[in-house]
Formats: sequence, structure tokens, C-alpha cells
Amino acid sequence: MTGITRKQALAAGLAAYVMWGAFPPYFSLLKAATPLEILGHRIVWSFAAVLITLVATRSDWAWLRTGVFTRRTFGWLAAATVLIGANWLIYIWAVNDGHVVEASVGYFINPLVSVLLGVVFFGEKLGRGGRIGGTIALLGVVIISWGHWSTLWISLLLALSFGGYGAVKKRAHLTPLQGLLVESGLLLPFAIIYLVWLGTQGQGQFGTAPGITLLLMSSGIVTALPLYLFALAATRLPLGVVGILQYVTPTMQFLFGIFLFKEAVALSYWIGVIAIWIGSVIYLTLTLRDSKAPEVLPGDA
Repeated sequence: MTGITRKQALAAGLAAYVMWGAFPPYFSLLKAATPLEILGHRIVWSFAAVLITLVATRSDWAWLRTGVFTRRTFGWLAAATVLIGANWLIYIWAVNDGHVVEASVGYFINPLVSVLLGVVFFGEKLGRGGRIGGTIALLGVVIISWGHWSTLWISLLLALSFGGYGAVKKRAHLTPLQGLLVESGLLLPFAIIYLVWLGTQGQGQFGTAPGITLLLMSSGIVTALPLYLFALAATRLPLGVVGILQYVTPTMQFLFGIFLFKEAVALSYWIGVIAIWIGSVIYLTLTLRDSKAPEVLPGDA
């Protein structure tokens, strides 16, 4: 994974975040299926796609023995599985229930949640960038919250679930694809049982039409490909560059929510999102300049 140039790594990272940013229109095409059915297929086909990728790239499978099947590591991976499963389900529901903007705000907030978890659980120091940027971003959250309490929980749950997922994954020490294989593998039996039951009840969308069937099957590639591209980028790019690229995703999602899905956004929402964006960029810029940046855990929808 490390045999690529910086320019290629930058292109891979940008492509990954653009793919994540395009999730709203993709998942909206699956609206005929329920969020649980979409989640079930995402789990099944993600497992298949990652397994094929690891086999094709001739992965060394020793990590399964040394990096998974120990009591402590397996516990962290199980926790990560619950968090990423919840994150996927909430995001799918949010997109298909008309809350794309709220979902995007969750991923604006996510880096700050990661910083907070780093301070609390990993003893990372909050430098000047964290204090200044974090305060401005927090102000943005407060502005959004004012008058939008009924939907703020969507943003916060997405930010907390993925921030927690990233923090837990730090304990497991696996690559993104290795981790996704284990996590989707742990969820796989439940997904298969649910999808089989759904089919026997005649309620599933899989197989009802070529279009929806292919879209559900493609969810595995849609999940695994940006993760693989991100893994390529993360090995060659500085932390600050990866952090800045991260904001491509929620910015695209926010714009999709407004211009594609025609979601109404009050002026206070605009002000709050801009404050979150400014605060996040200040945090990344100052911490990188001070060379004391706590690790930012990049996002994945």
C-alpha cells in the first residue's frame, strides 16, 4: 500500500471523500427498501467485497490470529461493530427520511468528538488550535441547536457513534479493510437471518427488479472502495492534509440536502454550519502549525 506517490495518495484520498460525500443520492435510490433491509445488504455485500479484495491483494492472514482472536482485542472489535452498525442504520434512515442536512452536520461535528475522546481516553493534549477551533465549532452547534432541538439528535448520534467507533478502533490496531471484514463478519449472521426472513415474508426488495437488486448488491463495493482508497492515502499524506480533506464529505452532503433534496435550511443553520467549518479548519491548521496535533480519526459513512 505504500508504493504510491504523494500525488497519487492525494488523488486517492480526495476520491474516497468524494465517494462518501455522494452517499445521499446513492442511498436515496434505495428508498424502496427499508433502512434495515439496506443495512442488511450493506453488511452482506461489504463482507463479500472486502474478502475478495484481501484475497486479490494477497493479504497476509496472520493478523486474524494475532490481531483478532485475543480476548481484549475481540472485545474492542465487538464494540466497534455495534457502533458502526448503529452509525450505518441512523445514516441510511436519515437520508431516506429527509434529514440529509442534519446527517451532514453530524460529520462536521465528528472530528471535534474525536478530539474530545482523544483528550478524555488517550491523554492527548488539547493545544491552542483545539481550544480556539473547538470553541468556535461548539458555538456553531449551539446556534444550530437553537430552534432545532427536535432533529439535533440525528447529528449528535452520528457524530458520537462514528467518533466512538474511531476511538475503539485505535485499540484494535487493524487496517480499515481488516477491521471492516471482522465487523461485517460479526454482523453477517444477523443480517443473513433477517434478509432470509424478510424474503419469506415477501417484504424484501431484493430480486423484485434488476435495478434495486443491483443497487443493493453494489452497496458492498460502495462501502469497501472508499475505505481502500482512504487506506492508500493515509499511508502517504500528512495528518493535516487528511484532516482538511475530511470536510469534503459533509460539505457535499450538506449541499446535496439543500439543492438536490430541497431541504429547508434556516439562516441560523447556515451560520452554525459555517462556524463549525471555520472552527474545524482553525483546529487543524493551528495544531499542524504547532506540530502538536492530536490524532484526528477520519470519518466513513
